Amino acid sequence: MYAWPASEVPALPGSGRDLRIHDTSTNGRVTLEPGPVARIYVCGITPYDATHMGHAATYNAFDLVQRVWLDTKRQVQYVQNVTDVDDPLLERARRDGVDWTGLAERETALFREDMTALRMLPPQHYIGAVEAIPGIVPLVERLRDAGAAYELDGDIYFSVAADPHFGEVSRLDAEAMRLLSAERGGDPDRPGKKNPLDPVLWLAARPGEPSWDGGTLGRGRPGWHIECVAIALDHLGMGFDVQGGGSDLAFPHHEMGASHAQALTGEHPFARTYVHAGMVALNGEKMSKSKGNLVFVSTLRREGVDPAAIRLALLAHHYRSDWEWTDEVLQEAEERLARWRAAVSRPDGPAAEGLLEEIREALADDLDAPAALAAVDRWAALQDSTGGTDEGAPGVVSRAVDALLGVAL
Repeated sequence: MYAWPASEVPALPGSGRDLRIHDTSTNGRVTLEPGPVARIYVCGITPYDATHMGHAATYNAFDLVQRVWLDTKRQVQYVQNVTDVDDPLLERARRDGVDWTGLAERETALFREDMTALRMLPPQHYIGAVEAIPGIVPLVERLRDAGAAYELDGDIYFSVAADPHFGEVSRLDAEAMRLLSAERGGDPDRPGKKNPLDPVLWLAARPGEPSWDGGTLGRGRPGWHIECVAIALDHLGMGFDVQGGGSDLAFPHHEMGASHAQALTGEHPFARTYVHAGMVALNGEKMSKSKGNLVFVSTLRREGVDPAAIRLALLAHHYRSDWEWTDEVLQEAEERLARWRAAVSRPDGPAAEGLLEEIREALADDLDAPAALAAVDRWAALQDSTGGTDEGAPGVVSRAVDALLGVAL
């Protein structure tokens, strides 16, 4: 599967700061110190309704991580999946009377278009669950043969007891895990399971549903968590720098994925740091496909909204915060974009070297994009009130905003 074209990242003078970021697994801030190649895995969409503002906010957060790393002169190895076969996708296809593969292809294509418009840097490896199945099957077989998985009516389940580190990602108690498992695709009440939290690794073929050759597992399709594990291990290996996604993925998805990988390899940790973005609401409720309260990037684009304004609306909120999308949020972003473009359109302006360092420091401080925006606002206001004599300043500001915030002025 192919990703989307990369926008050029302008070169900036000097070098950026190492990123200090909140780690879910320790509930504290850590300094990321990757080697020359920083490794990141971000969980992708299930392509049946893309791309809403919740998606956009999540991928914006991890785009900033990449940009901070690139500014430190590191290379970035970025991997993202597409869950192009799963229950929600199949249910939507049945509801709409369409072929599930066509639905997945259409929504994935739309997602690519939205990411391109928003200037999100693409992953080097963009892998669909279906194309990963040949690599998933042997992992499930290994877990089963090692006693870390078991069969139940033809389905294969992972035993969370097989990983002594289970629970260290989300730090939740058993009851909270059970409730979230029921809400987020698990089946804690299924009779016969060794532990209510045990997740499915391989789902035996069901009538009317797609299935693949699973070797000794029989025909079926993979569970949700093992998909990302197979892709991450294949392209990044154990101990990569950041596992990222929305806050609703901390449990069960990232918790289970870590345990799968750790049971497979005997190594710990799967990822060094777990980073999660907040949720976006509309009309007082979390924006979600199940509620149908979605604002789509593609809809706004069709209505003539500048993608740079959409991106500024996302950047105006700290990535870990939960916030609400409103018309006022977008209007403020459009007004900010107009002010910034007017400021950099002049032939000279106030000195900008200090501004570049302010943006770098803000982003290094747990991706504090609102503080970075405020710094640019101050420079633009000074430009508007007093101007300046530095002929290179507007260009420096324009390149800094593009390289570090992904906004083209």
